[in-house]
This record gives sequence, C-alpha cells and structure tokens, in this order.
Amino acid sequence: MKSIVLFLFSFLFGSGMAWSAPSADEILAASDAIRNPGRPFSVTVTLTEFQGGKQVDTSTLTSYSRIQQEGSQFASLIRFVLPARDAGKLMLKNGNDMWFYDPTSKASVRLSPQQRLLGQASNGDVATVNLAKDYKATLVGDEEIQDGERRTRKAHKLALVAATPDVTYASIEMWVAAENNRPLKARFFAESSRLLKTAYYRRFQPQLGAERPTETVIIDGLNPQSVTLMRFSDYKARAIPDTWMQRDFLPRFQPD
Repeated sequence: MKSIVLFLFSFLFGSGMAWSAPSADEILAASDAIRNPGRPFSVTVTLTEFQGGKQVDTSTLTSYSRIQQEGSQFASLIRFVLPARDAGKLMLKNGNDMWFYDPTSKASVRLSPQQRLLGQASNGDVATVNLAKDYKATLVGDEEIQDGERRTRKAHKLALVAATPDVTYASIEMWVAAENNRPLKARFFAESSRLLKTAYYRRFQPQLGAERPTETVIIDGLNPQSVTLMRFSDYKARAIPDTWMQRDFLPRFQPD
C-alpha cells in the first residue's frame, strides 16, 4: 500500500503534472459562466425599489442578449414592459456604446451605463456583462462571509480593476464561493474609490443548464435603507439576430 501511495505522489508531483490553483481571472470567468448563459437568450428582469423596507417603485423589462462576434462580450437589447407609460421603450448596449430609444419621439440618444435606471440599479446593471472581459482580477485571499441568504460561506475575494474605458464601475470587490465559483457578493466603486453599492446574489435555480442566481439584492453605499431587488425569470434560449444589436434597427424592432 505504501508503495502505491509513493507512486501516486511521484506521478502527480514529480512528473510535471502538479495540480495548480486556478488564477483570479479563471475564477472570475467561471463566475461569469454561472451568472450568464453562454448562448443567446432572453430573460425577464423585474426591478423593485424599497425605501426603509417599503416598496416605492417597480419596473419590468425583457432583456435579449448574445455574445458579440468579436471580443466575447455580450450585447444586450432591453425592452421596457411595465409600467405602461414606459412600455415599448428600448435600451441597447453594444460594446461600450449604450443607447435609449423612445418610440413616441422615434429618437435614440446616447446613455451612460452609470446612470440610474430605478433605485440602485443602473443602466449597466440590467445589461448582460462578462466581467472577465472588462476587468483585470487579482486574488486577494480567502474569507468567510455571509451570503445573500445569511449562510456562512468560504469565498475567494477578488479585486477587479477596469481594463477598458467606459465600463459601469471603476473597480469592484467580488466574493466567489470557493466550492463552486458561484458569485456571492460584490461591492462597486467609483473612480474616487467611493463605495456606490453592495450586491448579494441569491436564490440559485436551474436555468438554461446551470444553477444561476435569480435574485440580486442591491444596497446603496451610503444609505442601507435604500435597497433594490432584481429578479430574473423566464429564461429562454433563442435565436437573436445580429441586426437587433444595431442602433439603426431600433425603430424597426418588433418583439415576437
């Protein structure tokens, strides 16, 4: 028995096949793959704003997302569904460009991803994003934290610094479950290093081939009584034409 153990040890560690821990960028990419399906899809996003525990506003959107042909980043077309006054309005994020289209005026205007959409949720928060494509990650260490369902979890803590211009946040601290790379918690910062918001990812459910978070709780960085809940439902794999992701196509878009 001892000889077998020595053989295995020699094979694994003495033959150039030693196991190595995943890098920070690999951990972040694995977390991205849990948050986002790797194929074109649509999802319903419901935003609910709370102040002091009381609901004050809500909005429902449908997001259509697909990987861009170049760069492996998502492009997203977001259609407003509710409230009725906003129904039919569109937002488009393609690369670092973001546009808003109002069918009443038939005009499209450039948007900032940092601009608030509802409560603590910004325009950039509702667009599907692979963080590993826009940020450089560093592994800070391992910590025990409370997740969004108040369970203690061992997590990799990552420090993310923007690698491309015009991203939604200058830097992010992110905690990823050590056992399965699930995103657990993130803190988002402005260029001034001011904490903008904290997010908890929770209620993981089977969606398009993986256990994905179906709720994100976003807490204001200055006022913890200001909370926005993002719910994700009705995931569907679907064909999404490249034309949908072009600004010139916005006036002709018709949901099926």
